[in-house]
Amino acid sequence: MKEQRKRRVPRRIREQQIIDVAVTVFSKRGYHAASVDEIADLAGISKPMVYLYLDSKEGLFVACLRREAERLVTAFQAAARGQQGPDARLYAGLGAFFGFVSEHRDSWVVLHRQASELSETIAGEVALARRAVMEQVAGLISDGIAESGSTADLREEDADFVAHALVGAADYVTDWMERHPDQAPDTVTLRLMNMLWVGMRNVLNGEAWLPPVAPDPPQ
Repeated sequence: MKEQRKRRVPRRIREQQIIDVAVTVFSKRGYHAASVDEIADLAGISKPMVYLYLDSKEGLFVACLRREAERLVTAFQAAARGQQGPDARLYAGLGAFFGFVSEHRDSWVVLHRQASELSETIAGEVALARRAVMEQVAGLISDGIAESGSTADLREEDADFVAHALVGAADYVTDWMERHPDQAPDTVTLRLMNMLWVGMRNVLNGEAWLPPVAPDPPQ
């Protein structure tokens, strides 16, 4: 009777229940040490049912990656939407990013600390997730360039470069956050904005840093 009640759970809901448990187990034990038996037991289903829904251990891990990456991008988009001005949108988006990392540490471990060391299929999923975030940031930077009315010769390539620099910095800042748990996500966001947006604003205003000119050698 109990098994019949379990089978009545819609597939979509059952898959999410499995993924919820899998994210926690993968983040705690690592991919190789995590066992499908444990995931099935914690999810309250049989091991064959896990394989029925997600195909394999790798398939389960990929499902975790896809869902958590979608959650992160959705949080970024929702925070940035409706904000006035490119700096406010970027600040809100970064705040959502660091808030996600802080509130969903298990998800972040799965997304970025374990996945890059695994199979080619999983590495490809990580690349897709990273690209999705990068596209969001690059879009905000492009909008900022367009809205600024800047006379500086800035192109899509410049927006893409800044996006890569910003996302790379944000990624490594999450390591710093782990070592400084007393730092709230909004504080971290403000620090990063002051480090990077002030420079971007100067570039939009036509300022540029050039290497110092070496003095002529003595005659």
